[in-house]
Amino acid sequence: MTETPALIEEAAKKSGLIWVQGPTGPSRALWHIWHEGAAHLVGGPGEQPLDDLGLADGGTATVTVRSKDKGGRLITWTAAVTELAPGGDAWTAAVTELKGKRLNAPDAETITERWARECRVLRLAPTGATMPLPDGALAAVPLPTVATTRRAMPAGLPKLLRRGRR
Repeated sequence: MTETPALIEEAAKKSGLIWVQGPTGPSRALWHIWHEGAAHLVGGPGEQPLDDLGLADGGTATVTVRSKDKGGRLITWTAAVTELAPGGDAWTAAVTELKGKRLNAPDAETITERWARECRVLRLAPTGATMPLPDGALAAVPLPTVATTRRAMPAGLPKLLRRGRR
């Protein structure tokens, strides 16, 4: 399919979040930028957590992109994971773009130095393989908790609510 790379790129550019699932751990929503034909993301201390996903240089990940309009699943594709070396040309170009999209950074002036020291910048390049969209929602059943137990509404509450409308 010749439209698949264009669909992946357009969907990833428009969506602020992608869902990434590595070899281990759950699928996680991560903010990213689309740069030079791949999704780039940063993770580590003070940023989004990546360690429990098992994303490693040379590995693969499954990326799901949602529709910006409706929020539903649009396309799922396989990505080749590359960890960019701090200070390299590809790392510098990606970090320049990522820095512009990072909201509310506590250290905006020195963020690139912190990322080089403490964080990982990953490039998720599409391999060309896409997966069919699932038939069901794939939503997990919520765990039982006492916080979801409903109790009867107090008898006087409707009167109190009506009194505030006058």
